[in-house]
Amino acid sequence: MNIFVTGGAGYIGSILVPKLLELGHTVVVLDSFKYRQFALVEACQYEKFSVIRGDARDESVLREQVSKADLIIPLAALVGAPLCDKFKKDAVSTNYHAIKMIRNLVTSKNKVIYMTSNSGYGIGEKNKYCDENSPLNPISLYGRTKCDAENILKDFKNSVSFRLATVFGISYRMRSDLLVNNFVFRTIKDKRLDIFEPNFRRNFIHVRDVVNAIIFTMKNFNKLKNDVYNLGLSSANISKIMLAKKIKKQYKKLKIKIVKNRKDPDKRDYFVSNKKIEKAGFKAKVTLEHGISELYGLFKNCDIKFINNY
Repeated sequence: MNIFVTGGAGYIGSILVPKLLELGHTVVVLDSFKYRQFALVEACQYEKFSVIRGDARDESVLREQVSKADLIIPLAALVGAPLCDKFKKDAVSTNYHAIKMIRNLVTSKNKVIYMTSNSGYGIGEKNKYCDENSPLNPISLYGRTKCDAENILKDFKNSVSFRLATVFGISYRMRSDLLVNNFVFRTIKDKRLDIFEPNFRRNFIHVRDVVNAIIFTMKNFNKLKNDVYNLGLSSANISKIMLAKKIKKQYKKLKIKIVKNRKDPDKRDYFVSNKKIEKAGFKAKVTLEHGISELYGLFKNCDIKFINNY
């Protein structure tokens, strides 16, 4: 396939793109490289790889590449509530308007796999899991832009949207600001975790399981198309304090302190059901325990200063 990936040098893209090339696909990446990352070094060995340094909101570039592509995977986004609140206009134009441009450019010959966010669920009921029929109630600008973009793609029948859980694990474009990654990083750096609003709940998924889900979708596109799916690790529906205790199980010297007078800027709080995609044939497999272990190995032995989104 001819595949066009926006944001392909990012956290997910830098794992996805080499995998697509390894499978024999032709891949064009559009990325701004704003973090000066060398994330696509592994991809450069492949003859079927090419890269455009540019902006995912550039309609002329999108028009040209969409016309050539069999599959579009738009990953370019401002990810996370703090980053979107800091750059509100860029968040709307990148997370929403760029997707709207792609929607206006695609035809029946194109396929789209879109990564949205389960942050759209906002605050879930205490004893109930959010599924794909649960009402969307995003409480951050980030959540609203992703929900709006997902909605734009709903009437394009050759699309699949995934409401992503919070991603964790090692990537070529590494981030230490994502929740699991951050908790392990702080465990190494500070030997303690100060946790506010400890009972806020999240679902998590390893970055390589996200990539595996995309590959699965490519192979089963006709079965999955024209629909939306939650995508997370079902055994990783846990609260912040439960996550901290999982880390402490592996690293006994960790001290955990509950901070009572600080609020979480991202108010989302929910457990998520992933049964729909599991019934379709895909199940995330990389455990939190494995992810914690690999992250510990990286942060303990690497003195690189990671450039985070926020």
